[in-house]
Amino acid sequence: MTANPLETWHRIVVTQDPSGLQDLLADDVVFHSPVVHTPQRGKQIVTRYLDAALHAFFSPSFRVTRKLFGDTDAMLEFESEIDGVILNAVDIVQWNDAGQIIEFKVMVRPLKAIGVVQQKMAERLQTGAQMARDGEGPAAL
Repeated sequence: MTANPLETWHRIVVTQDPSGLQDLLADDVVFHSPVVHTPQRGKQIVTRYLDAALHAFFSPSFRVTRKLFGDTDAMLEFESEIDGVILNAVDIVQWNDAGQIIEFKVMVRPLKAIGVVQQKMAERLQTGAQMARDGEGPAAL
């Protein structure tokens, strides 16, 4: 097995640079969003959602509060403040033997935080859609 993919994910989060997602995500990756009813499947769409999540969740107050690791999965609990709303969230991540993420599930609380995350992700996804039409940015990948 290759290096722990969470090291790569951490670097992507800290640098806010989604370009590493192309190598990090398996082609058939599945993303479970706290704001979208159905699982999102496939590298291209999951890249867009994770890019939106990076921008929605990350702030100067972002901090990981707990980490639980297994051989091919992990749970990361984190907190962040967005537009004055404190959120608590959990990422559950599973990867394959090649070190690529095959499933990414995000859970958020409280309800008010879900609304803020939904708004921020929608804004980023709209921006990403425009960038894709223009042939640039992570949504164009």
